[in-house]
Amino acid sequence: MPGERDRPEKSRLAGELRVRAHGRRADAQAPFHFVLASAASDEKDWCMAQRSDNKAFRHLPSVEEVLTDSRLKAQLEHWGRELLTQLVRQRLEHWRAQIRAGKLDSEGVEKQLSEGALVQELCGALERESGSGLMRAINASGVVLHTGLGRAPVHPEVAERMAEVARSYCVLEVDRWSGERNQRDGRVSQLLGRLLDAEAGIAVNNNAAAVLLCLQTFAGGKETILSRGELVEIGGSFRMPEVMKRAGTKLVEVGSTNRTRLSDYRSGISADTGLLMKVHTSNYRVVGFTEEVDEGELGKLGKEVGIATAYDLGSGLIEQDQSDLSEILGGEPDVRAAVASGVDVVCFSGDKIFGGPQAGILVGRADRIEALRSNPLYRALRLDKVTLAGLEATLEMLLNGRSEEIPSRAMMQTPLADLQAAAERIAAGISQLPGFEAEVEPGLSQPGSGSAPGVTIQSSVVRVRHSKLNAGRLHKRLHRATPPVYGRIQEDALLLDPRTLLGGEEAELLSAFRGLEL
Repeated sequence: MPGERDRPEKSRLAGELRVRAHGRRADAQAPFHFVLASAASDEKDWCMAQRSDNKAFRHLPSVEEVLTDSRLKAQLEHWGRELLTQLVRQRLEHWRAQIRAGKLDSEGVEKQLSEGALVQELCGALERESGSGLMRAINASGVVLHTGLGRAPVHPEVAERMAEVARSYCVLEVDRWSGERNQRDGRVSQLLGRLLDAEAGIAVNNNAAAVLLCLQTFAGGKETILSRGELVEIGGSFRMPEVMKRAGTKLVEVGSTNRTRLSDYRSGISADTGLLMKVHTSNYRVVGFTEEVDEGELGKLGKEVGIATAYDLGSGLIEQDQSDLSEILGGEPDVRAAVASGVDVVCFSGDKIFGGPQAGILVGRADRIEALRSNPLYRALRLDKVTLAGLEATLEMLLNGRSEEIPSRAMMQTPLADLQAAAERIAAGISQLPGFEAEVEPGLSQPGSGSAPGVTIQSSVVRVRHSKLNAGRLHKRLHRATPPVYGRIQEDALLLDPRTLLGGEEAELLSAFRGLEL
């Protein structure tokens, strides 16, 4: 019978002092008659619950009975028997757990089955199954580099290059002209050198990996000197001291939180120093009575004492002559200027301001880059062929003077008049729908993803309200649209910022509102 294996043994209950009494272990010093009385009481309660449980368990259908339900015929044909069988077993086990916990009795089971609750649960599980995982989304939040939504979208030409390589064989680790084995990121290194006036470059799977590789290569088993004001933490509790520990290097903190001088670095150098490091505080700012060491000064010190130097830029702004992006981003440091400063290695993210696929890019002196490449850890962190293709294509666009076409860069520089016009079209479309009210107002966009902290960009946003749904519930309904729509909540209203809409998404956004089941 169901639950029979859970039945306690009377002899054990009567003979052992370590019996649970009223949900707690019986005190070994308690009178023996108290323990026996508690055991008898527990046995009585268990028997009463067991008789009720058995009746409720008997009402549960078998897996086969559920699978043959006519209401699941279409789902069975679409999803197949194996997946549906797994989901049926999961839901039935959930019901059994409810019964065992006393939250569901036989009458409740009968009632829910008659109302089709089990079939509804299965259909809901299948809906979540089909809507899980990576999929395209509409970003109307106004956060350009939205980590939750994949950061920088790549240019369509870049995406096509990535798709072409993904669906076919490609020239990856063989030289097309000589037929000999080559380096898979040789082309990336060449393009990085041209774009940034760097001697060489490599790329790994993200900037965190780039930092780890740099630390382990130059300071593994040694010490790394870093300013106290630059002990950053980024998303996911990625803290610089902990990364250093994983890299096998000892952190030597110098200076203070708000003021660090070159003399602090110099005084921290010892025979065990392997790396002098600077980290751009890309997700916070220290303001007021402050002082920090310039990367150029750090590079000169490193050359003077024969110690490697590195600069973690994080966000990765590459300024172009025709661009106002540096000014918009509040003076975010430029990668090309960092390389020119003389620091040995500069690293930054590929999917932030750079505007390409996720990658950690390292550029600088040829001998230092070769040391990074020779580290066995590099193989574990290197890029796959698809990301390499996207990175190459993005670099080619930047070299060809097409930086303003890269989506994330274009979004940050969209004229306010264009955003105002788009907001008015969206508001007019939503206002025509029953129960909705939409109006245009001034708003602020953000670069996002730990780039340009404290910087906001003037925008025009659409404030949306519904007569029956609050902003939170309305937003959740939009998450279930195809594709899902993400805005932001402010003062119990849903805000939609057209700055982060890609081409064609304005019409899809309005379609999502029209398709809502309210």
